[in-house]
Amino acid sequence: MPLFADRHPTAGTLRRLVDEPAGVPDADRAHVAGCAACLDSLAGARADAAVTGAALTPATALPAAPDVDGAWRRLSAAVDAGTRGRAPAPAPARPGRWRAALRSPVVAAVGVVVVLGGAGAAAAADWLQVFRTEEVAAVPVSGTDLVALPDLSAYGELVVVSDPDVREVPDADAAQQATGLDVPQVDTLPAGVTGEPRYTVGGQAVAEFTFSADRAAQAAAAAGATLPPPPPGLDGATFRLQAGPGVAAVWSEARGVPALVVGRATAPTAYASGVPFDTARDYLLSLPGFPADLAAQLQGFSGTGTTLPLPVPAELATTSTADVDGHEATLLASRDGALAGVVWVEDGVVTAVAGSLGEDEVLAVARGLR
Repeated sequence: MPLFADRHPTAGTLRRLVDEPAGVPDADRAHVAGCAACLDSLAGARADAAVTGAALTPATALPAAPDVDGAWRRLSAAVDAGTRGRAPAPAPARPGRWRAALRSPVVAAVGVVVVLGGAGAAAAADWLQVFRTEEVAAVPVSGTDLVALPDLSAYGELVVVSDPDVREVPDADAAQQATGLDVPQVDTLPAGVTGEPRYTVGGQAVAEFTFSADRAAQAAAAAGATLPPPPPGLDGATFRLQAGPGVAAVWSEARGVPALVVGRATAPTAYASGVPFDTARDYLLSLPGFPADLAAQLQGFSGTGTTLPLPVPAELATTSTADVDGHEATLLASRDGALAGVVWVEDGVVTAVAGSLGEDEVLAVARGLR
């Protein structure tokens, strides 16, 4: 019988599952995964978090430098204008917040494929590239699957080797100089988007993950399962993921909420040391805590080591494909029609366009970039 059979986790615990899932006890996580009422409440918490996040920071993959006073003004304006949800008061962003994101269940799922997505084996003590991003494809993820996933740190040690040093710069020239990337230029802005953008840049981010059979066994035992014996070479094998530098141009509405974001970054690559990719992939996807249907989807991304899976909450957004100047792109839209985005890869660079726009509008911007 579940530990919490007679009571549901609090609203604060559900919100923590969204913001900091590694800090939620396994018993609460297990309860939510099997409780329809809690899953419904969790979906609401995710929607509220998305609205709050959009009001507090630019809608970009790059973490923004904290601006608490400005964020509070933007959030207050958004709430006054009818933005959904009762958002909590903003707090200063912790410099290491993106480190916590690396341990999230979503990254745990995607990381298995990103890190183990290439063909071939790594020579012991040497780095071998096993993944490079040439395209992006959506992976619909249910709330149940997200809650059921353990965090990445349950399987070993995660070390941040290089912080991206995210900061705002005065103009496009400064952004190009800081990143070495061609800063995307928008000739024709969508209706309702005006003015000049703000530019945010970040350097290369590098993280290393070392698999630990002991930690994985402890995580399995906590879930009431037995860890299968790891294949030779996996215990102590290290994987390195790197991405960036990147730049984002952000146009804000009068409310302060991002109306349009155009971002560009050097695509993720991954390297491995000490174990063949297919051996590690099959083992990690079979560990206790990985839902079978999600594991089956991720298994399909590892054939060539060039497709980056993009987790999409199925309850909140829809996905489709579109053509952007001869490149297959992934198109996303919130089910309430409030937000849309498109992302694609060209010559090792990921470009994304998103905002409080319709699908046709973000595609028009994407196809007109220079």
